[in-house]
Parts: sequence; structure tokens; C-alpha cells
Amino acid sequence: MLWTLSGCQPAAAQPTAGPPAPAVRVVPVVMHDVVDFEHFTGRTDATESVEIKARVTGYLMEIGFKPGDEVKAGQMLFKVDPRRYQAELDRDNSQVLMSQARLKLADADMLRASDIIVKNPGALSKQDADRYTSAQAEAMASLKSAQAMVEMAKLNLGFTDVVAPITGQVGRNLMTVGNLIVQDETMLTTIVSEDPIFAYFDVDERTMLRLNQGVRDGKFKNTHEVEIRFGLANEQDRYPHVGKLDFVNNRINASTGTLQMRAVIPNPVPPSGGPRLLTPGLFLRVRLAVGDSQKGLVIPQTAIGSDQSRKFIQVVTKENKVEYRPIKAGPIQPDGRQLVEPIPVMRDEHGVRPALDSEKGEDSIKEGDSVIVSGMQRVRAGDVVQPHPYVPLVAK
Repeated sequence: MLWTLSGCQPAAAQPTAGPPAPAVRVVPVVMHDVVDFEHFTGRTDATESVEIKARVTGYLMEIGFKPGDEVKAGQMLFKVDPRRYQAELDRDNSQVLMSQARLKLADADMLRASDIIVKNPGALSKQDADRYTSAQAEAMASLKSAQAMVEMAKLNLGFTDVVAPITGQVGRNLMTVGNLIVQDETMLTTIVSEDPIFAYFDVDERTMLRLNQGVRDGKFKNTHEVEIRFGLANEQDRYPHVGKLDFVNNRINASTGTLQMRAVIPNPVPPSGGPRLLTPGLFLRVRLAVGDSQKGLVIPQTAIGSDQSRKFIQVVTKENKVEYRPIKAGPIQPDGRQLVEPIPVMRDEHGVRPALDSEKGEDSIKEGDSVIVSGMQRVRAGDVVQPHPYVPLVAK
């Protein structure tokens, strides 16, 4: 007896669809006006900085500021006990009066001696005449000495008011009322100017030579015309502030191979009030333009990957396949995009590789290529992808 087991036969295998191609965001490589920049780090410093010390010795009686205040040139900061110096001035004024009296007597004696000589020649000996002349000269010298002592006493009395020599921000008071202040020794406080402010940074020899060549080629009248832009530590990848180069050191540091430069940066009080933007000692990121505007290929920074010591991009071909393309990365541009330069490449059965010195090759990147900017971590060379235009988010 035969049994038909038709219901137990396995069904024919149905073809199953593979996973969908991964989606990626792409942007076209564009030709744009670019400027060659070099980037450095620097520090701010005050254009003027003063250590405040008293010019007279005495006990501190008064402090005329609050730590951190902005003070004006001539403003009283400290007051040293003036009574001793007032007494010295009074004493020296008395010496002037005494010297004036002696000079008056000497002048009168000299006048009488002159009358005697005129009316009775020979009545006064030569020795007596010399004595009268000497007494008059001595009285005159004594008066001048006393007057000089008065001027010195006035200076010392004036120095009991320790005033700000410059306009700027004052530090904290290093001495309190009641302490003995020693002339030219005791540090009282410091003042730094605030507007403008200096920025010091070191450039390499190659950059210095390019700047000098720009001057010789007539791009700049001199290096003082070079504009710099800078950003603060909290302004990553941005250079919103402007300064002017005003000083280049006269020799290269042989141990580092760098040359110190300095820029002047305006540092006004903000229109809305509050503290100034910069303070001395602040870290800066400096961007220095060292070339003319020229055409170049630019792409977003996020499209550039690193493979050991080489930079690369991933390009989507017309067949929607991913290709690895090595490139040379240039300076970051003000709009955040980065200049890229092609390098010669060759194609073989394994894909794209850098060309050897003996091979001509083709450019690794050209205008119009579609470069992956989002999703590049999920794909490899040779993968088929679904490219979609990249639309950057706009902050509201």
C-alpha cells in the first residue's frame, strides 16, 4: 500500500532580498576663492605694565582704590604719613629766610664798601674788599642751597601721595594701612593697561620667509600691514577678532627656529558694559594670512578622515559605489570648510592607490565629486550606498 506524502515535501526555496544599501550624506566638491593661512598659538600682554612703589619711607595711612578697579593716570592710590615731610619743608623754608637775610646784609656791606672805595680811594684795603665780595657770594650760594632743599622737601611731601602713572586696571593692594613702607623697595600693587593690548606669538622660519617674499613682491608695503585674526579658548575653530601686526623681532631663536611677532588688538569696554574681552596672559589661537586669494577645492572638514599619516576622503561614484581617495589637506577657511589638494592616484584591481613617482596617475579629487560627510564610518571602499544631499542644520 502506497502512501502519498505530498504535504510533507519541502517548499521550493524563495529568493530573499539582501539588506538595503546604507544611506550616506554627500556634498559636491566646489571650487572657491581661498586664502593660505598659517595657524599659531600666542599670549596676550599689556602694552604698559607698572610696579607701584613709594618714593618715600613712612607708614601707610590710606588706600584710595578697590582691588581690580580701573584707575586713571594721576589718581591717588596710597597715602604715606606726610607729617615728617611737612616738618622738613617748614624747616627748609626757614633756612631760605635766614639765607635771604644773610644775603641782604652781605649786599648792604658790599654797597657801603663800594661807596668808600669811590669816595676815598685807598681807605679800604684789598683784603677787606675781597672779604666783602666773598661774603656776598657765600650768602648767595647759601640761599640757592636752601631753595634747592625746599624743592626737595616739596617733592618728598608730594611723593607721600602715591599716584597711578598710567591708566589701566590695578591689582590688589599688597600692603595694608599701618605698615611701614620703605622707599623704592616695598611693592604696593601693579597696574596694567587694557586698551589696546599686545598679542605675542612665534612663527616658523618658513612662514617668515613667505611674509618677507610678499613684501618684496609688493603684496604688502611692510609686515605691519599684515592682518591677523584670533580666537579665544572658548571659540574653537573660529577667529572672530582682528588685530594688526606691529612688531617682528630682529633675530630667530636658534633653539626653536622661530621668530617672535607681536600684534596690537583693540580692547574697548563692550557697549553693553561688563569686563573687556581680553586680559594680559590670555591664551590665543592666531591665524595669519600669508598669501593672496586664489581658486581652490574646498569641502567640509567632517568629510576628511585620517589613515595613519595620510588624509583621505570617500567619494561616491556614478554607480553609487564608495571609493577611497587620498588627498592633501590645506588650511581651514573662514567659513569652516577646508582646502584640499589632489594627489596623483592609480587604479588597479584593488581600487585606488597613490601613484608612484614613476607613474603619472590622475587627480584624486576634482570639482563636482560627491564626497561623503555623514555615515562614512558605516561604509568601506567598494560598498554600494544610497547617497542623499547633505543639508547642514541652521541654528534658530
